[in-house]
Amino acid sequence: MVTSFPWLTVLWAIPMVGAGLVMLLPAAQRALAKWVALGVSLAVLAVTAVVTVGFDPGGEQFQFVESHTWIPSFGTGYILGIDGIALALVVLTAVLVPLLIVAGWNDARDRLSWGGRSVNIYFALTLAVEGMVLISLVSLDILLFYVFFEAMLIPMYFLIGGFGGANRSAAAVKFLLYNLFGGLIMLAAVVGLYVVTSTSDAFAAGTFDFREIVAAVAGGEFVLNPMMMHLLFGGFMFAFAVKAPLWPLHRWLPDSAVEATPASAVLMMAIMDKVGTFGMLRYCLQLFPESAVYFSPLIITLAVIGIVYGAVVAIGQTDVMRLIAYTSISHFGFIILGIFVMTSQGQSGSTLYMINHGISTAALFLIAGFLVSRRGSRLISAYGGVQKVAPVLAGTFLVSGLATLSLPGLAPFISEFLVLIGTFTRYPAFAVLAASALVLSAIYVLWMYQRMMTGPVPAELAAGDGRLHDLRPRELVVVAPLIALLVVLGVYPKPALDVINPAVTHTLTTINQPDPAPRMAEGPAR
Repeated sequence: MVTSFPWLTVLWAIPMVGAGLVMLLPAAQRALAKWVALGVSLAVLAVTAVVTVGFDPGGEQFQFVESHTWIPSFGTGYILGIDGIALALVVLTAVLVPLLIVAGWNDARDRLSWGGRSVNIYFALTLAVEGMVLISLVSLDILLFYVFFEAMLIPMYFLIGGFGGANRSAAAVKFLLYNLFGGLIMLAAVVGLYVVTSTSDAFAAGTFDFREIVAAVAGGEFVLNPMMMHLLFGGFMFAFAVKAPLWPLHRWLPDSAVEATPASAVLMMAIMDKVGTFGMLRYCLQLFPESAVYFSPLIITLAVIGIVYGAVVAIGQTDVMRLIAYTSISHFGFIILGIFVMTSQGQSGSTLYMINHGISTAALFLIAGFLVSRRGSRLISAYGGVQKVAPVLAGTFLVSGLATLSLPGLAPFISEFLVLIGTFTRYPAFAVLAASALVLSAIYVLWMYQRMMTGPVPAELAAGDGRLHDLRPRELVVVAPLIALLVVLGVYPKPALDVINPAVTHTLTTINQPDPAPRMAEGPAR
């Protein structure tokens, strides 16, 4: 569907313009900067609602299409469009960012190095990340996607390095180096893709138009030498595997998540990193289907290792924030597993998992952040008996933790179940190994809750100035919608799956990977 009004341009331009507006506000207008940032994020949510209502799941694959000339000599254009998978992630982004702004309301403490503009800069950077993620999700031009895929690292680097904890500088540099290296490898692949399209008879000239290249690949008009195809696939996949992250390219994530403010850590793990798994599903599979099939056993192996590794390492953590960060490595393993088993259940579950992981991780990490801000310590051993003095905080923490371990009735369960079912139809052994993480996740979540929330209350948390307070109204504004979404999507995921399933079906049809035929047991001979 081509629309006359540029809704997708408005979608990403609002937070980018809003970031500039927040930066231009006087340094003394800190409260105004916060409210403007919140208003901008709510405007993005309103536009997202318009796009969601206007999207027809049974219609054309890409809707709200905008296409304009950008750099004709390079075969690149300003081409935007949205399918069901991208729409799901756009909604996730638009819903979470206002909550993160409220959650980080007091995170931007004045620092001399920021010249008194800490608040303005913090919220402007948050909006900039949102805008860059949104244009990455709706871009249908590969070069345009790459530009913002890399550009989003800059505001995220400053959010970690400028507003994080004591070791924020080292964590920010580690984050940047890992992701920049992956991006440079991808740049070589992007250039290589342009070169091979420019020398192919399938195209009049070199092109970065995603739809044009995929149509030529699916129609058999654009055929690459297997070695060249594997190299190009590897360049894209490496960058996405760093961003996601896939084991063993995960080393930057725990440090960055721990040192960033809780709201910025959630922005990174629940929103920005999803661009990596989105890129695998859109670009790696559809541009290079034969390479994706060829390398799928290796990628699935790494994903399963990541699932088990993240869960095992989480069990041994003494830092509550680091523990939650390692659970994300395990969950990203499930998402990547679902993508590369190449079944409709696996990919639908994987896309739904991106949404549910974003919500559950946001809830658990932010509630843990609220708790740490009261106590001033991330050590699990520093807590105990929290449920006696802060029952609402403890209760919401428990629900979020149970969602993380995929308890039936909460949102992550159905997505993890779909991934495991989709995996079992092609790779039963991998499905069994991945399912072992269910037991491990129960260990780290319930043990963490037992140590922090039950038992005797430390004297310094029970009375006096050090008394641990329950969730405040501002914090409840953040937590309540997340808990509600976990319950609603856990009980009734159909609206999300109705949008996701047609896009997944189109992807599998494009790469010619139908679901395996059911295996029928042979009856007794007659």
